[in-house]
Amino acid sequence: MISTREQALMGLFLCLQGLTGPTVKRNEPLPTKVPEAGLIILRDGDPGEPEVILSPTRYVYQHQAEVEVLVQQADQAERDAALDTLLVAVGAALSADATLGGKVDIVRPGSPELQQETIEGAPTIKAAIIPVFLEYTTLNPLQ
Repeated sequence: MISTREQALMGLFLCLQGLTGPTVKRNEPLPTKVPEAGLIILRDGDPGEPEVILSPTRYVYQHQAEVEVLVQQADQAERDAALDTLLVAVGAALSADATLGGKVDIVRPGSPELQQETIEGAPTIKAAIIPVFLEYTTLNPLQ
């Protein structure tokens, strides 16, 4: 039996895999070369402490996962445009299926944190780290 936590994360992963173009991975190390269409890495994040509801006992989580979106282009303007395009696509995918196929009560993306990494002898990588909150309820914190 798969846990509610893992179902929520798999729902988010499948949602991201539905995007056309970028490579989507889960919990992979950061690469030194990003595929031309971009790269999205889902990090499992932290389920945090649940709100406990009694009678019957239920645990309500606001699990914070992270979605890293990366592009690598030599030209600054192309890099900015490519990252913006992927961020808009991620936002649209999450809005289109706010329950991730019934795996969560609701999914809420947060504001992206933008980063840039210069790699000697290669085009610069521009990235955004998006906190994604997965709200779900379970009868047992281990299930």
